[in-house]
Amino acid sequence: MSALSKNVKVALLQFHAGSDKQANLTKAKEFALNALKKQPDTDILVLPECFNSPYAVDQFKNYSESIPTGETTKFLSELAKENNVNVIGGSFPELGDDGHLYNTSLTFNTVGEIVAKHRKVHLFDIDIPGKMTFKESSSLKPGNKATVYNLPGVGTLGLGICYDIRFPELAMVAARKGAGIMAYPGAFNTVTGPKFWTKFGVARAIDNQLYVILCSPARNPDGGYQAYGHSMVVDPNGNVVVEAGHGEEIVYAELKPEEVDEVRQNIPIGKQRRFDIYQNVADTAISSDL
Repeated sequence: MSALSKNVKVALLQFHAGSDKQANLTKAKEFALNALKKQPDTDILVLPECFNSPYAVDQFKNYSESIPTGETTKFLSELAKENNVNVIGGSFPELGDDGHLYNTSLTFNTVGEIVAKHRKVHLFDIDIPGKMTFKESSSLKPGNKATVYNLPGVGTLGLGICYDIRFPELAMVAARKGAGIMAYPGAFNTVTGPKFWTKFGVARAIDNQLYVILCSPARNPDGGYQAYGHSMVVDPNGNVVVEAGHGEEIVYAELKPEEVDEVRQNIPIGKQRRFDIYQNVADTAISSDL
């Protein structure tokens, strides 16, 4: 059985978020409707990381919401339902029932139901002398599950957020559980982005013989954290199918099940792994129950 049910049309919405949450949600809807106007048969809309708030560790609490009762969850659900489209809702700060904050991504089906919830597993804590210091763990808690799920009418997907892409295990788990797509809403910066963004997308695609979707915020002309942009789709052979620039725009791609099937048949690494020598991480992964 193919990892994808059919040809899947995706639209990646690359825009930047400001300090006004309602304005950010309004912009997200405008970009979504523009994408659907240009490509009415879109199967999945993909939003960027932290699309309802600035990407700032000292601001996450001010924009955090509970799930499923928060306004951003309701907004995404209505967006999906009203337009009969699946939505990978980027990410936004979640206030958990435990009182902790999480960087969380939700996926909605075409009737507005949550079909996946991923809390960012790997928090972005770095210190590059003279260039950048950033510590997500100063305000966020990490998630504790790999997220693999079935999207009706599309197929099986894996989900990660930004820094999660540096750790190959989440994509490995997804691919070995049948995923044909690995999606990463992400906000790499202008220091790490040029060095690594494309390389990680290509690496995860080739290693796991699936499509990789990377959706970034646009660069913010008003200052603050500067996202790299360059939202892209990489095919199972590691080819960049489409790539945005660094400004606000929408890019489109069509994901084809035969491309996943062909590369997995021609180079059958899934059957050639030596689990008598090394462990299969998919067997021991703690996976989402959604």
